[in-house]
Amino acid sequence: MIITGKKFSKPTMSRVKNGDMVLPEKEQPKERVRLDHILIEKYPDYNRSTLQNFIKSGYVTIDGKTVKKPNYEILKDSEPEITLSIPEKDIPADVKSILIYEDDNVIVINKPSGLLSMAKGEFTTESTLEDYGLLVHRLDRDTSGVVILAKNEATQTMLRKQFQDRKAHKTYYAVVDGRLKLDEAIINLPIARNLKQPTTFMVDPKGKPAETYYKVIRSNGTHSLLELKPTTGRTHQLRVHLKYIGCPIVGDKVYNTESKGKRLMLHAYSLEISIPGENENVRRTFVADLPNSFKELD
Repeated sequence: MIITGKKFSKPTMSRVKNGDMVLPEKEQPKERVRLDHILIEKYPDYNRSTLQNFIKSGYVTIDGKTVKKPNYEILKDSEPEITLSIPEKDIPADVKSILIYEDDNVIVINKPSGLLSMAKGEFTTESTLEDYGLLVHRLDRDTSGVVILAKNEATQTMLRKQFQDRKAHKTYYAVVDGRLKLDEAIINLPIARNLKQPTTFMVDPKGKPAETYYKVIRSNGTHSLLELKPTTGRTHQLRVHLKYIGCPIVGDKVYNTESKGKRLMLHAYSLEISIPGENENVRRTFVADLPNSFKELD
């Protein structure tokens, strides 16, 4: 009797050992490089965080195709065409429309509400006060009014020292909710960062001293127009003080969340400061007229 069955072949490894078969060499994976790492070498003037933001914003193309992922990988030995196209800043061409005063050392402007004082990161396509001169002091984005900028570092140092020494005097106007109990008073309450919301501030006994003089100009019971003179310069000082006494500023999206105002009703009306003169420093007061929206109360 003949018994038939399946024909078994030698296992692969046995055939290799016997010399009947040669295994192909395993192909090594090709090395790849992240897009943001390539840009760091190609554009050393920018840091990695800024370049990653450029990629996410759609400013980078590879062979004409927009790539928005910083961790996008490219073969190391390949030579794709990588292009970084940064939009030009949106700087108003007509500076005269906001210009209050200018000489060889300083420029004073009436900052529009919405204009940033300085870039939040290393780069922004958005216009800032730094596009007009060297920054001396700041106003919140939504605050309008007088800002002085320096045209050289010596003047910048001189002006900054006056703010640090409290020799620069500022007057603000604000429209607030409600009616203050006293027509005129000084708010002397220390301010500290709110650790639960680190971008905001609050009245805190352990905070830094903060003092604000206020005077009621007029009121209709629902809203009041105030003149404000801070003698210290804490971040968000006026906004925090007015919220604490129960009359937050209209349009303050941070400290007055129930307000329906279209903009923050806070305006830097005047700045008294000394500027370089021909032979000696000259004391000047610069004024930015009150916006029409502040002149009438609803």
